[in-house]
Amino acid sequence: MILTILGGGGFRVPLVYQAILKDTSDERVTELRLYDIDESRLQTIYRVLTELNETADYHPRIVATTDLVEAIAGADFIFSAIRVGGTQGRALDEVISLKHGVIGQETVGAGGISYALRGIPEVVAIALQVKKHAPNAWVINFTNPAGIMSEVMQRYIPGRIVGICDSPVGLARRILTALQRAQLLPQDLPTNVPGNKRVHVEYAGLNHLGWITKLLVDGQDVIPVLLQRPDLIESFEEGRLFGANLVQSLGSVPNEYLHYYYYPRENLQTDQKSDHTRGRYLEEQQNRFYTQAESTETGVFNLWERTRLEREQTYMATNREATGNFERDTQDLESGGYDKIALAIMHAIANDVPAELILNVANQGVIKELDDSAVVEIPCRVDGRGIHLPETAHLPDHARGLVVNAKYVERETILAALDHSRADAILALAHHPLVDSFNVATQLLDDLVDHFEALQPLGKHDV
Repeated sequence: MILTILGGGGFRVPLVYQAILKDTSDERVTELRLYDIDESRLQTIYRVLTELNETADYHPRIVATTDLVEAIAGADFIFSAIRVGGTQGRALDEVISLKHGVIGQETVGAGGISYALRGIPEVVAIALQVKKHAPNAWVINFTNPAGIMSEVMQRYIPGRIVGICDSPVGLARRILTALQRAQLLPQDLPTNVPGNKRVHVEYAGLNHLGWITKLLVDGQDVIPVLLQRPDLIESFEEGRLFGANLVQSLGSVPNEYLHYYYYPRENLQTDQKSDHTRGRYLEEQQNRFYTQAESTETGVFNLWERTRLEREQTYMATNREATGNFERDTQDLESGGYDKIALAIMHAIANDVPAELILNVANQGVIKELDDSAVVEIPCRVDGRGIHLPETAHLPDHARGLVVNAKYVERETILAALDHSRADAILALAHHPLVDSFNVATQLLDDLVDHFEALQPLGKHDV
């Protein structure tokens, strides 16, 4: 089986490779192709993977290339994990947004709109090449904003594109662990969610904008048990972020990224006071890693692992600071799990082993508030015949307006990128819940156009 990773020089690629090395199924990866436009970073990650091979009983053939067609031709699965503008672009999105008094986070903030506007043309070009050179491949999208990018790609390769995120399963795992520690669940219950037949998660929303409404263990919903215990709510990461009062009021447990919507003032103030935004931190950290790796003859994997651990320790640090500055649990410093979800999809399809996974897929009437083509984040069943949607997924009453508005913003962003429409770009920014003024939206777009060549077709306001 041939797997291609687009963005093969990206920092998180070794996480996927570690999962590949653990796979012992009949249909496993025999050839891994890494594609990237940055030759230097590509070779660094290639070296990390080859060091991992030294301790593996089995490993696939690895090909590193800067030729897209060579990378995708005849592939069975394609992971799309590109970052147009790199970490420097992310850092710039955040700084420019904060200059205008707006949160610039790369998916739920205004920075996510800028990131999508730059990335959509590149994703379209990739989708057209996949359609031509790998028409039977499944594309698994990691590229952020994952919901937008998956929705764009489905226009060109419908039925063979799925987006993934590890936040929902991480949230479910932390809830299960909290209840297990309190002796409210059997101690032999596995807390891993993908592949756990005893656990069923009811989750609905969009990427980085969803809620666990039910969590069934052996057929019984444990969310009501959790809601009765403020101490348990605030014993795991999301519960500490949001606070027991909010979670109990909602009657459901929100995805961690909703913290930006429930506490926008606190997050904005923290970001404005911070010496480093998340993007700037990652830019400096990754530049340091790739630079040090070039002068490291051996032990490049150990260098990568130290850098990864540091990255996980600082994940959502400003949100935690806005809430009270708590430290992450040790168990959450292991990778979030998106690599495991991706491999679970491949395993389910290639080996026809059914699995229940929370995925970003076309709605097809599942969430009644959205149209059929809207990409939503919902639990799906995956097997050798493909991806099967549930009949329905219910949004909580409090979530409906936010989800419908967020989808409108996503759609206007897509139109702006595909049509080079300044009007749609401004509508997307002006209707974003974290942008509080049409004038700010206009000025912010002008500033982004000044700094990103890829956005210049959107033009500027005539003064």
